[in-house]
Amino acid sequence: MKHNLKTSNLSKSLPALVAFIIFTALLEVLVKSGGIQETLIPAPSQVLKTIAELHPDFQTAFIETLKNTLCGLALSILIGGLTAFVFSMSNLLKRAILPFAVFFQTVPIIAIAPLLVIYFGFGAPTVIASSFIVSIFPIIASTLSGLESASSAQKDLFKIYHASPWQTLVKLKLPNAYSHILSGLKIAIGLSIIGSIAGEFVAGGGLGAMIDAARTQQRVDIVFASLLLLSILGLLLIGALNITHRIVTSRRPFSQGEI
Repeated sequence: MKHNLKTSNLSKSLPALVAFIIFTALLEVLVKSGGIQETLIPAPSQVLKTIAELHPDFQTAFIETLKNTLCGLALSILIGGLTAFVFSMSNLLKRAILPFAVFFQTVPIIAIAPLLVIYFGFGAPTVIASSFIVSIFPIIASTLSGLESASSAQKDLFKIYHASPWQTLVKLKLPNAYSHILSGLKIAIGLSIIGSIAGEFVAGGGLGAMIDAARTQQRVDIVFASLLLLSILGLLLIGALNITHRIVTSRRPFSQGEI
């Protein structure tokens, strides 16, 4: 069974891997042959060489961005999840506050980031706040949508058995909300990284500061190297989420509400 699962996963990822190798090789040839100016797009080999040469700087920046992103994401999961639970219990609060959350989400984080520097100063606090602000809304929206996804018949069944609000939450609403929460987390992971980089542009530190410094030096190789590391960061976080999902569902499959 495990062998079949590994084979299935490999067959799914193989086309993307082959396409990536072909694209990378083609880009290398085009840049080296002069078809693309290296001052605009560096050769993949040059990007790897830059990472090797500046390895200590990239390592420090990567770890700093990772820490800030995890802190911002953790805050958004905690506060966003609790907010969604409160909204699911009170329609009045949901109608009164949720529209403001939606409106606030439409404001570009790059416009808010300078204010965060004024409020929190330079460094990690501003970056964490930026990551948190960007990633909290998907958590609220997906969790709330999931908690409200139970059908009227399921809710009536729990009322017939005189289930307490806590039992209804744990045995009906949360199992129904699990897939919605998982989808929201995947979106929030990507947004939390974007928020961290936006915060680092104005507050300093991490890969965002390296990209900003490389821009002033016109070092496109450093920019592309930082983008590659950011992609790896996103893949690591998504991979950790998928592993957690498999562990949770293997111990207790999330089916429809039960009592």
